[in-house]
Amino acid sequence: FAVLQGANASPSDAHNALRGARTLAVRLERQTATAGQLAAFLEADPRVAGVWYPGLDSFPQRELARRQLTMNGGLITFDLAGGAEAGRAFVEATRLCRLATSLGGPETLVTHPASTTHVGLLPEELEASGIGAGTIRMSVGLEDAGDLIADLRAALDMTR
Repeated sequence: FAVLQGANASPSDAHNALRGARTLAVRLERQTATAGQLAAFLEADPRVAGVWYPGLDSFPQRELARRQLTMNGGLITFDLAGGAEAGRAFVEATRLCRLATSLGGPETLVTHPASTTHVGLLPEELEASGIGAGTIRMSVGLEDAGDLIADLRAALDMTR
């Protein structure tokens, strides 16, 4: 922060940071609740090969997450069965979820790492990083869970 903004925040930046801190808990509660619903929806869809979310019983480190987390957060990673083509088609087909290489904000963001943030890695480097050809990362925002599920369903329909 200090490198980008200097040693002291401007009055406007300080005001925005304080305002955001006051609503952080309620935003995280909403994001976590919605992420749990989205993760369950994705896990049940046969076009999704795997879902990684600490709130799912299938999460490899579920017991550790239960001990260490008070909330499961809003970040979901999932792999589409159709590989790279399905991944690109999915992120291009979402309408409510925005395609972005950053993960965070009040809106739901999706990215396909193999064709964006990690495009320069070799296949074996992607695999070592846990990124498959169809991996999608989603940062859940504050939208209605039903609306987001409808958007995900429509995008999955476009990956056929």
